[in-house]
Amino acid sequence: MKINSQKKQFGKGCKVSLFTFGTMRATENLDKMYALIKSAYHTGINHLETAASYGNAEILIGKALKKLEISDNILTNEWIVTTKILPKGDFNYLKNSFESSLKNLQLKKIHNLAIHGINLNDHLDWVLNGDGRKFIKWAFKKGLINQVGFSSHGSYSLIEKAIKCEVFNFCNLHLHLLDQSKISLAKLALKKNMGVLAISPADKGGRLYDPSDNLIKASAPYHPLELAYRFLLSNGITTLSLGATKFEDFNIAKKLINSSHELTSSEISSLKNIEKLANKQLGSSKCEQCRSCLPCPSEIPIPEILRLRNISLGYGQLEFAKERYNLIGRAGHWWEEKNGSFCLECNKCVPKCPMKLNIPDLLKQTHNLLVDKPKKRLWT
Repeated sequence: MKINSQKKQFGKGCKVSLFTFGTMRATENLDKMYALIKSAYHTGINHLETAASYGNAEILIGKALKKLEISDNILTNEWIVTTKILPKGDFNYLKNSFESSLKNLQLKKIHNLAIHGINLNDHLDWVLNGDGRKFIKWAFKKGLINQVGFSSHGSYSLIEKAIKCEVFNFCNLHLHLLDQSKISLAKLALKKNMGVLAISPADKGGRLYDPSDNLIKASAPYHPLELAYRFLLSNGITTLSLGATKFEDFNIAKKLINSSHELTSSEISSLKNIEKLANKQLGSSKCEQCRSCLPCPSEIPIPEILRLRNISLGYGQLEFAKERYNLIGRAGHWWEEKNGSFCLECNKCVPKCPMKLNIPDLLKQTHNLLVDKPKKRLWT
């Protein structure tokens, strides 16, 4: 039976559920896509997120939605669909690519179109002054989209610029319990009445579906992932991406599908215990992610590297931190380009740090701790 779930305004578009089914990991075959979308429906989810760059995801979604109509009387118009285009190409390329997405999804229009990966200043300029702007105007004029937004793996300042540029109605951001550095950006977007989707709070948020024993103990009586979801929802985040691969992945979402209320005293206590764990494990070497150390003359992403140190040593999520660290320099503009080994020990960052951290030494320690062979990822 379908759960009657809370819906929140997503920018200027339709209302969406507190959880969004992200389809990137459901592309093996039609049966899997159909089954997972059906599970999402019965969980109370009404929002599907995909992209042309996710292999055959759009094709499978289009077929699955038609199958749901025929087999289960779940109508396509009950779904809010977000798809994405990359910030590249001329007008004709974009027009043809988008028309292909409509055809694959078997839809006449898209509720939400996101520019996927505004990671560089050139990408934002492409939207504001280039062919991206021309394409967006065309799509609105033809009535093919309801609103436009963006996702970003870029810098804090770039995301802030994108939020303030008055073009976008929603944004997809990396918002996590164990990395709260972009929560202020989310609140800025919400203040401007933009919709905010949290990208992968489970996986990229620290692989919280596979927590360390220490993290489990600190989070009790809650699962760490449940606390991470509640932290984001209580901060007003519109919807959380859930990249399900099996039915069980919807269990916590079912529990929290109507849970955007303020944190309870019990939840606050558990969140404090998680921070106590990190403080105990890291001591005076904990990076507080203030970004005062930037810019680095060698262009090393100091806060990001020390964030991975915090997560590995403070919370015990070592395998996650290794996975992320060893993607550095291997994912183009989707991820950082220089790891801790690039530090020249110029020490210019040290006097800027309010915590008086020996940053060059910590970068070296982090590199030695996390460097390993990179693992293949579906997406960065």
